[in-house]
Amino acid sequence: MRKTIQNNLLLLIAIMFLIPSTNFSQAKRKANKDTKIWRYEIEGVSQGTQGTYLIKVWSYSKKPKVAIEQAKKNAVHGVIFRGYEGNKKGLRPQKPLTNDPNLEQEKEVFFRDFFATGGKYLKFVSLTNDGAVAAGDRLKVGKEYKIGIVVSVQKDALRKDLESAGIIRGLNSGF
Repeated sequence: MRKTIQNNLLLLIAIMFLIPSTNFSQAKRKANKDTKIWRYEIEGVSQGTQGTYLIKVWSYSKKPKVAIEQAKKNAVHGVIFRGYEGNKKGLRPQKPLTNDPNLEQEKEVFFRDFFATGGKYLKFVSLTNDGAVAAGDRLKVGKEYKIGIVVSVQKDALRKDLESAGIIRGLNSGF
């Protein structure tokens, strides 16, 4: 009888530890699903320090926390593949690091690993406001949220890393 109670207690404790990790992994899968289609908007905010972009990324998700976490991934993706328009405050537009529209498909394995959860992209981006969302940057659009987060992307270091991996051509490689 006592052995059964101990076994049941151990089982209950094990289940208590598994439930939060299951929810966490479900949230990560949801975040990756939201990112897979790369739904976001990107805009320049102000001049960053030398070699960085200070940008606002608008990410979409049914859960605000997922959108906030995905903002970092979306920001790096935007710097590589989309660039951004200038703003009315005199900030100049920035071109993407690559002009090749097929690069993401051609180097699919590299970018899948690069943008994986906890991937190398995290080395080049940081939240400028510790993930806090301003009142006007949290919008309900239909059944999902559109969350605006200001991030800093180390574009010079990102470019150098992509060049050394042979993903994009260097600026001095000629035409």
